[in-house]
Formats: sequence, C-alpha cells, structure tokens
Amino acid sequence: MGFDLKQVVAGVLTLTMFVMLGNMIKRDHFDSVDDQLPGGTESANFDNAKFDATHVKKSIGLWTGDADELKACWVKPSMDDVEQTEGFVTFSLTNGPEYHISQIADAVVVARRLGATLVLPDIRGSQPGDKWNFEDIYDVDVFMTSMKGVVKVVKDFPAQISTRSLAAVKVPNRVTEDYIAEHVEPIYRTKGNIRLATYFPSINMRKEGNAADTDSVSCLAMFASLQLQPEMKEVVDSMVERLRTLSRKSDGQFVALDLRVEMLDKRGCQGSDDDGAKSCYNAQEVAVFLRKIGFNKDTTIYVTQSRWHDSLDSLKEMFPRTYTKEAIMPADKKMKYLDSEGSEFEKVIDFYVTSESNVFVPAISGLFYANVAGKRIGSGRTQIFVPADIVDSSSSASKFISPYVSKKNHFAYSCYC
Repeated sequence: MGFDLKQVVAGVLTLTMFVMLGNMIKRDHFDSVDDQLPGGTESANFDNAKFDATHVKKSIGLWTGDADELKACWVKPSMDDVEQTEGFVTFSLTNGPEYHISQIADAVVVARRLGATLVLPDIRGSQPGDKWNFEDIYDVDVFMTSMKGVVKVVKDFPAQISTRSLAAVKVPNRVTEDYIAEHVEPIYRTKGNIRLATYFPSINMRKEGNAADTDSVSCLAMFASLQLQPEMKEVVDSMVERLRTLSRKSDGQFVALDLRVEMLDKRGCQGSDDDGAKSCYNAQEVAVFLRKIGFNKDTTIYVTQSRWHDSLDSLKEMFPRTYTKEAIMPADKKMKYLDSEGSEFEKVIDFYVTSESNVFVPAISGLFYANVAGKRIGSGRTQIFVPADIVDSSSSASKFISPYVSKKNHFAYSCYC
C-alpha cells in the first residue's frame, strides 16, 4: 500500500504543532509559578525551594485590600457651649506635616477652652527665614469651614494690636483641659492675647486612658481640618498614579517606605524602643525584612529619601522597582516642589503619599510614623509593617503589623469606629 506524500507532510506538521503547543502550555504554567515566588526564577532553585514555598504561604495577606473606611465617631461641638472672649491665639505650624496635625489640634483645643479667636497660622521651615502662608500648602476654605461652630477663626492678626502684646505660652502635645485651666488661662486673662507653641514630651500617639472632654475637638482638628491646596494635591495624586502604573505586576499596589538617610545618624535613631527593638533600620536591613515576610522582587517601593543615595543601592538590588520623588514627580513641578530651597514641600508630599500607599513601612520610629498611621487608620489602610530583625524564618508577616493597628491603641481609634 503506497503513501500519499501530502498526507505524510500534513501528519508531520500536525504533530509538530501539538509539540509546540505543549511546550507553550508547559512554559506558561511554570512562568506563572515563578512570578509568584519572591525574586521569580532567580530564587527558585532546588536548594531553597522549601524557603520559597514558606514565603509564598506567608505572602498571603501582604496586599490585603483596604479595609472599610471607618466612620467619624466624634460629635461636632457647638459654640453655644463657649463663652466668647476678646483675645486672640496665634501660632505657627513647624517641623513638617507630622507636627502640623498635632499643633493644629492643640491650638484649636486651647482657643476653644479660652473662648478666644484663633488666627490662621503661618508655616515655618527648619531653616531661619523659611516661611510660607497657610494657603501655600493647605486649603484655607476647608479649614475655615471645618472650624465653623467650633472656634472663631480670622485670617490675619488685627493690625491695631501690637504683636509685642502677645504672651508666649508652651503647651504639651494633646494638652488637657486641666493643663489649660492651670497654666494657660491665667496668662491669657492677664495679657489678653497669646502666642502658642506645642512641645512634644512623647512622640507616640497611643490612646491615654478614657476619652477626654477635648477628644471630639482634637479628633475634628486632626482628621478633618487639614487638606492640601489643589495644586499640591494634584502633585501627590499624579505621583500616586505613577506608582500604581509602575506596579502592574502587583495589580497597581505599592509599598511606601519612610527612610531618610540623614536621619539614621541622628540621636533619635541610636536607641531602642520600649520593647527593645531598634528605633531605625537602614536600607539593607529593610530590604532583608521585606523579602523575609514575603514581598517579591517585582514589588514597587516608594522611598521618602528625596534624591538617590548610594546607601539605597542594596535596597534596589533586591527590589529593582524602587523610586524616590526625583524619579516620579512630574517634570514641570520639580523646580517648585523638589528643587526649592526649603524641604517643607517635600515633607508634605511624603506624608500624603505614604498615607495613600497600599502598604506603609516606617524604617524610622517617630511622629511621622505615628501620624501617618493615624491617617491610614481613618481611611482603612491598615497594612503597616514595622521592620524587625527576623530570626525565625517561619514567622508570619502578621506578626510585624504595627501595634497601633494590631492592638488598636492609636488615638485615631478614639475618633473612628
């Protein structure tokens, strides 16, 4: 029986197509598995297969979607409860947005308790002469509207009153009614006008005992009065959108890491916290931590360091998709917000980008971490991992969730429910 040459050729071609299809299916299957492993194929060798499997298991929940946004529990107070007086309270916002939130809250609490008129603050930078108007960073209309019925606010200190008549008064962060009555009110009654400054005996934001009478006012001032002015908000939004675009391999999700190299040598980074953990972690330590809890090499990371520093190279080696403001800020905004003399704009941008990321990692302990955590809690973004030196490779990532969240001991939990 003879063979038809056309049938033979057709059979060979068909067989070849099946072989090619099988190889494609096989390759696609294993590529998808590699993508799930930390570091892809680079880390998927026989020697550490068990290590990778453990990490895949631990990775579950790393990108937990934002929880439901909490509702404000505070009740907006009424001016009917306040006896209005003739004096004024003035103050400045200093040291960056993490301090602004607390300074605003204390000033509003003091002014309301005294029945005084609050003067819209200016903003001071870390260098002598660094000074901005409130509206250069924050939305004046939002602030004025939020204060209606709470405290009387004016935009400018009356020209007919000499600033020399202002008595300088210092109050502790989260000032109490009793403190105001004992230490502030007598000076106000005598002088008529005061200039307020907040000092920080503690840089944590843990809840302190039962709710105080001032909590509703503090909550409103901290979480509902400050909003970026439109142009700055547009810059932040564009940077967040850029980071999400760069995070295609993680479904648009990204990590924000607060790591400023210049802070690591300062005194606040040399000690340990109450639990004996380090106060600060460098880039390499954070990179190792993130890999150990399950983040893979394709994770997009935003670092608050303004410009690239050599010490960040170890982080980029493990996470190539690591970016600073310099890399993702719109080019037409860099001269104003990145190349300006002061760093106030940069601090504000960092504060709001880290408040909106899917995951926040504070490599530096302090008020920035504490008040970013507060904003995130209110908006349901509770994925906050605190770095640690991990010895037990089987540790769950959930073990390193911020105590502010795991123990619900942040002041924000007094404000939201």
